[in-house]
Amino acid sequence: MSLDELRALCDRHARPDGATAIDGVLVSKVEHSTPPSTSMSGTVLALIAQGAKRIALGDRVYEYRAGQYLIASVDLPVTGHFINATPQVPALGFGLVLQPAAVAELLLSSSPADLPPPAAGVPSGLAVSDAPGEFVDAVVRLLRLLDRPRDIAVLAPLIKREILWRVVTGEQGTVVRQLGLADSGLTHIARSVRWIREHYTQAFRVEDVARLAGMSVSAFYRNFQAVTAMSPIQFQKQIRLQEARLLLATHPNDVTGVGLRVGYDSPSQFSREYRRQFGAPPSQDAAHLRGVSAR
Repeated sequence: MSLDELRALCDRHARPDGATAIDGVLVSKVEHSTPPSTSMSGTVLALIAQGAKRIALGDRVYEYRAGQYLIASVDLPVTGHFINATPQVPALGFGLVLQPAAVAELLLSSSPADLPPPAAGVPSGLAVSDAPGEFVDAVVRLLRLLDRPRDIAVLAPLIKREILWRVVTGEQGTVVRQLGLADSGLTHIARSVRWIREHYTQAFRVEDVARLAGMSVSAFYRNFQAVTAMSPIQFQKQIRLQEARLLLATHPNDVTGVGLRVGYDSPSQFSREYRRQFGAPPSQDAAHLRGVSAR
């Protein structure tokens, strides 16, 4: 019954921007399946109430359906879309933005004996699991507060903490726990990911970014690949191409200029890599984006 009520709550409270009156809580409703699109994942917990979503990260593909949740512990460039969504049966979902400080506070107030043993190695930045009943029940109780606004300020923080605890002690607990540990391997990789995102137009040496992460080059490369399913250079390319596509939506007649702005010195290389990523050359894709925006 919890999943049925979750569907009803998501359907009732979904807004075009996904936001809700509860800070950090998102509700989505998608009535049409669209071709896969690129975006940044954010650090988020996403629970599907109805329908299914498919996400690609590098060469890995994740699919999760009603009653399953996805954890994104690092802000990663992903390609994804909802599957078989229709106005009659829309895709419905709940999202909770994951805050490292909230995870750290929860870990500090708990006993190590209450937590499952950590898994070996650095986990992937994305993970999918079935949602236990008590987890779904807590999400339902949180969304019920949208019908009782005066209760949000007092009760929402308590229920969000409960949801986080269910995840921290669940199957993907290792992924979320590392998000709150300042010295975890995941945190070091997240620091390097953030640096590349902020300096994506600049050429860099992997040795320098490894030093920033506090790792040897071999350990950094291995752990970066484990978390992001990409090499650091491939990751930078994904960020550049995503930024280029956003710029082309507003500057469709300046393909060469957009390529230069995102870090490409060679227009031919920019066009080649853009086409490989999005299935059309920049000028053609820009015209398509302009048409979609006009509609």
